[in-house]
Amino acid sequence: MKNKRHYVLVLAMLVLTLIVSACGSKDENANNGTNTGAGTTEETASASLLDTIKKNGKIRIGTEGTYAPFTYHDQSGELTGFDVELAREVAKRLGVEAEFIETKWDGMFAGLDAKRFDMVANEVSINDERKAKYDFSNSYIVSKAVLIVNEATTDINSLADLKGKKSGQSLTSNLGEIAKANGAEIVEIEGFNQAIELLLSKRIDATINDSLSFLDFKKQKPDAAIKVVAETDDASESAFLFNKGDEELVNAVNDVLQAMKDDGTYLTISEKYFGEDVSK
Repeated sequence: MKNKRHYVLVLAMLVLTLIVSACGSKDENANNGTNTGAGTTEETASASLLDTIKKNGKIRIGTEGTYAPFTYHDQSGELTGFDVELAREVAKRLGVEAEFIETKWDGMFAGLDAKRFDMVANEVSINDERKAKYDFSNSYIVSKAVLIVNEATTDINSLADLKGKKSGQSLTSNLGEIAKANGAEIVEIEGFNQAIELLLSKRIDATINDSLSFLDFKKQKPDAAIKVVAETDDASESAFLFNKGDEELVNAVNDVLQAMKDDGTYLTISEKYFGEDVSK
């Protein structure tokens, strides 16, 4: 019996020693920072979006692909346009590939919110409401909004004449807000081309859109039966759009845009689409 009690006592001491040893090792590992999971979390949290983009070798860019001449598909089906070319050059100078994710305009901001892309290149106008939630690059387009109607239309000659008329607009566009403010009934459209199609078929009475888009369209189709009857007083500025908190990426893009202006690359792209510098 004595030998049995001795055996139990030795066994209990051995178990206690093992428990203390295990706890000591755990505490030591924690103090030495050898907890792999915690270290990875801290490292990921400290990495900026720009670091991640460079590590992955690509920058994800949201764009419509239906808004000529800013973002559209040419006759061969390739995605191109003023904003697209600028964004590709920005990516190139950042040392990464541009990956375009085509999204309808009304889903563009939600896509950025959900971090489906790292920035938006789609002639996004800068306004106070958007600045409160997002960051912008320096502007690269200055333009006015114009009121476009069918050539046969005679009763719409100013923005005030939109009252009670059907105006084709993207729901989240600031151009739609102008139409609403002037009493128009908004007909939802997906982009400039659809607005013009509806206008030509007289299913809408008007559309407020970008003056540069209108000029490009008339250059491609000079006989199209549409005309500009009015324009807004103030010019709007457009830029690349980013989520808040990505200052390092925004600053890097701004540096690239400035370098493109300094070396003439911006002017070359601008003249290709508009025949002039549209940044002023």
